[in-house]
Parts: sequence; C-alpha cells; structure tokens
Amino acid sequence: MDPSGLDSIPLFAALPRKERSVVAAHADEVRLEQGAHIVDEGHLAYELFVIKSGTANVMHDGEVIARVGPGDVVGEVGVLKTHTRMATVIATSPIEAIVMYGPELTALKGSMPHVWAELERLVEERTAN
Repeated sequence: MDPSGLDSIPLFAALPRKERSVVAAHADEVRLEQGAHIVDEGHLAYELFVIKSGTANVMHDGEVIARVGPGDVVGEVGVLKTHTRMATVIATSPIEAIVMYGPELTALKGSMPHVWAELERLVEERTAN
C-alpha cells in the first residue's frame, strides 16, 4: 500500500516517513460494503483492521457495545491476546480499512516495538474489565 495512506491514522501518523513505509509494506487496503462483517465473535483471529473511513458497530452476544470509525483499530485483542474474536464488528457504512495479518504484525514487533507497544496498550485497555 502507499505509505501516504497512513498519514491520517493516529496509530501511524507520528511515525517517521521511513517507518510508515515499512508499515505500509506489511499492510493492505480493503473496501467493505455496509452490512459486511469485519470480524465475527468466536472465529479464529488472524488479522486486525484500522478503519480509514466509515463506521461500524461492535457487538458482543448480539448487543451493540461500541461504535467505531476512522482511526479506530478492531481485531487487535484476538490477534495479540486471545486468538479468537471477542466481538462481532459490522460495517454501518461503506468502510475503507488497512488490514494487517499476524505474521506482518510479528515482523513489526522487532523492528518497531513502539507500534507493538501501542497495540498492546489498546488490548489491555479493552480487556481491563
């Protein structure tokens, strides 16, 4: 993907250009239609998504527990901690997102520990209950 696509994403915006280029080499962009299931509760977790545009509902046991939009990360708990999805995320509008798969994330862990640490912080924040 084009590294400039990361400029408006809070998780990556503060990174130097060289580091954004490395992240971009390990990421893909996807477009999802309204109503698409981004992730499904209970399923195997092998990727995370960073929403560039659009919105989605986060649901647990069939109940909306959060709404996410541009800049939000979804799927990180499953990829980094539980290996299964803890919630279902359904697009409430068309979505453009960045997707990163487990092996790519692991590659970044060694080369950019500060990005990995931010993802771990998000996981801890969301699982603190």
